[in-house]
Amino acid sequence: MSLTTTGDLVTRAATTGSAVASFNVITLEHVEAVIAGAESMSAPVVLQVSENAVKFRGGQLLPLARAAVTAAEQAAVPVALHLDHVRSDTLLHQAADAGFSSVMYDAARLPYAQNLAATRAAVARAHAQGLWIEAELGQIGGKNGRPPLDAHAPGARTDPEEARAFVADSGVDALAVAIGSSHAMTTRTAALDHDLLARLSAALDVPLVLHGSSGVPDDELTAAVAGGITKVNIGTALNIALTGAVREFLAERPEAVDPRDYLTLARDAMTQTVARMLKTLGAPTA
Repeated sequence: MSLTTTGDLVTRAATTGSAVASFNVITLEHVEAVIAGAESMSAPVVLQVSENAVKFRGGQLLPLARAAVTAAEQAAVPVALHLDHVRSDTLLHQAADAGFSSVMYDAARLPYAQNLAATRAAVARAHAQGLWIEAELGQIGGKNGRPPLDAHAPGARTDPEEARAFVADSGVDALAVAIGSSHAMTTRTAALDHDLLARLSAALDVPLVLHGSSGVPDDELTAAVAGGITKVNIGTALNIALTGAVREFLAERPEAVDPRDYLTLARDAMTQTVARMLKTLGAPTA
């Protein structure tokens, strides 16, 4: 059990027709909750640290990464570490030494040719360090405060033929596809384009990744996994659980000052969310 690689977990999920859940973590409580939820379901899991989370921690990758590695090594289920939405070359260079087995390089905001060139260079650097690398084509939206794109806006969806060429020319190990989800959704109302997913799955021979999954209803997630999604990214759902638990506790006890009291409830709420999401995804058992 314990620390493993993202590539191994995704490969295993693909062979069983399931998806590995990848949860974005910001605090140690996030890390503990994700592992506890995975252990309760006897399921492998990926801990994701985004570039934005690193910025929140004063630009320092190692404190949270070291904590996550230690927690993963002690886990009763396989746990991998993934560096998410990386734009900084400096951060990309730090990934392997910090304990990450994979990165998501984010150049999707750029025009196609520039995205391809930047991603190809990132793939060369990542593979030289033994890292599994994911990229994005199309714009999932909702990142860094930007609103999601309209469903019919140019570039809002991943084109299967363009994706085939992008994967072949860049050498990425997995591709995040834009099929109707959006980052940072606080309501579960996203409707996925399953016909497009079917065409993408037929066109590509690399694992497909769904970002912005917190806003996708259970039945849509189940259908996405059945349609070829192999890695599912979840972040906001944990933050909703954490914030809700803290808000409720402090509303009832405005005199409280010990963070252990409300962070315990917050961690428990996140653990329950992780377990529910893993059940929905039909994650493979460890």
